Amino acid sequence: MTEKNGRRKAASPLAEPATPPQQERRVKLDTRQMKSSYCNVCNATSTREEVVINFGLNQSWDRSDGDLEIEIQHRVIMSPHAAAKLREVLDELIETYEARHGPLKD
Repeated sequence: MTEKNGRRKAASPLAEPATPPQQERRVKLDTRQMKSSYCNVCNATSTREEVVINFGLNQSWDRSDGDLEIEIQHRVIMSPHAAAKLREVLDELIETYEARHGPLKD
C-alpha cells in the first residue's frame, strides 16, 4: 500500500487471536450414593478394550489347610486409558505415603 506522497505504508501487524485465560475446572463429587467397604485383596485382568479389577476380602486368617476363601465384593471395569490414569494417581499416592512413613515392604 502506498500513501499519496508515494511512500509505502507499513503493514499493520496482525492481531494475535485472543486466547481465553485458562479456567480452572472444579470437580464436584456427589457422594450421596457412595458405599464404603474394606478390601484387602485385589486382582486384575484385561482385554484390548477394558481393564477389570476385582476387590475382595480374605476372611481365611486361621485356615491351616492352605485354601483361601476370598469374598469378591466389587468389580470395577474401566478403559485402558482410565486404568493408566489410575496408575498415575496410585503412583503419586504411594510416593507421598512413603515420603511420610518410609518405604513399603513386600
